[in-house]
Amino acid sequence: MSRQRVVVTGLGCISALGPDVETFWRRARAGESGIGPIRNLDMADIRFQHGAEIAGFVPTEHFEEKELIPLDRFAQLAVVAARQAVAQAAPGWTAGERQQTAVVTGSCYGGKSSEDEGFREIYGSGGKRPRIHPMTIPRLMANAGSSWIAMEYGLQGPAYTVSTACSSANHAIGQAYWLVRNGVCDVAVTGGCEAPFTPGSMKAWEALRVVSGDTCRPFSKDRKGMVLGEGAAMLVLETEERAKARGATILGEIAGFGMSADAHHVTQPSVEGPAMAIERALVDGGVDGGAIGHINAHGTGTPANDPVETAAIRRVLGAQADKVRVTSTKSLHGHALGAAGAIEAVAAVLTLQRGEAPPTANYLGLDPECDLPLILAPEACDAEYALSHSFAFGGLNAVLLFRAYRG
Repeated sequence: MSRQRVVVTGLGCISALGPDVETFWRRARAGESGIGPIRNLDMADIRFQHGAEIAGFVPTEHFEEKELIPLDRFAQLAVVAARQAVAQAAPGWTAGERQQTAVVTGSCYGGKSSEDEGFREIYGSGGKRPRIHPMTIPRLMANAGSSWIAMEYGLQGPAYTVSTACSSANHAIGQAYWLVRNGVCDVAVTGGCEAPFTPGSMKAWEALRVVSGDTCRPFSKDRKGMVLGEGAAMLVLETEERAKARGATILGEIAGFGMSADAHHVTQPSVEGPAMAIERALVDGGVDGGAIGHINAHGTGTPANDPVETAAIRRVLGAQADKVRVTSTKSLHGHALGAAGAIEAVAAVLTLQRGEAPPTANYLGLDPECDLPLILAPEACDAEYALSHSFAFGGLNAVLLFRAYRG
């Protein structure tokens, strides 16, 4: 089967950094964090108080009231991000091409808001007959994002959702990339979506004790943990041949994808699994580790993750690990779980396209176990290749290899 070059022609993003890609990028490259006190929930009995919420999102500004009946917040965000990406790409689908366009999304939780609402009604009804929303099942199903995007544009190619915890979006994008590269589809709309801010979810994360009490400080000494975020990001992928033929603006290229399982522990990461995924992405792209100039790291800010990721990078890149420029944008937009890899993919594409790299925020100083060359202030970036890492609970790893598009 012939392999085709796969390019990015559209980007969409809604996150704690803003409602669109340009706002996201302006704030990200300036190192302006979207982390702050959680406003949309009563957090009085939760140990942590901070998150990366989307400010000012009004669903009725994007959907008619009747359209919102079957749409949970996470799916709303997915459709909004997809609209942005498709508008930029202007794919010019014919009826036949719509049948050959994939929709592959990632989500860790699915419709958590709808699920929480249903459970509160059932268990809090005081013995009365609970009144469950009749569209609860369509609202909470994890594939709602991909399904609604497909219906929005009449896309009839492969459409599905990947749920691999925090690696969901990278797994989705990587599989969409392979579908297009291998000629299964002409175009793909792909990314991730998540809306985890619900009472049940916050209590569950509190119990796990990995959430920071103040902010996210990836790779820093005195880091206390991750900070949850919400959002969605989508990319339009297509073959280079198709994009050039229709005169599309090409924003970047996906050059490789690698994935692995730790087969080690459900919450504690290993070095071997992430290193294997990085190596496989390089092999898939036919690129030596010495070519990597930038990494958008998984960088959660937890005591366990950051040293392991550092060791994995050093194991694979060798001497290049002292030269590559590393950032974790989770310090800016929080950890958006199943959407994280998609938001970070947007950042990676823009870093290579625009020659600027956003910093890792909130840094307090060197942890000797995390001795990577971190980007701590906005800086120029002339890298040709960048990696974007996602390493999930359950030991599921997915790494994307991006290339600056130069024709």
